[in-house]
Amino acid sequence: MDDDDDEVVLSDLELNEVIESLCLSKVEEFIMLGYEHVSGKDIWDCVSDKYRKSGVPSLHQIVNDILSLKTTKFMNWMTLSVYKGAQF
Repeated sequence: MDDDDDEVVLSDLELNEVIESLCLSKVEEFIMLGYEHVSGKDIWDCVSDKYRKSGVPSLHQIVNDILSLKTTKFMNWMTLSVYKGAQF
């Protein structure tokens, strides 16, 4: 039996729910580290910023990108976004 046969395909709604849950988990982590004004949307905007050129990657890469996001990378992204004129 091939491992490819066991692959689960998520609908767009299910994928969005998984991403939202992961982003909220990362928000909770950042809040514990003292970053109180962070939202799940901010996390997703930061992580998905690099997908603009290359397109959305596979689910395991998205999960890795969200869960491995460090506060320094997030704050650098926020700072650059402010310089570019993004609204928060």
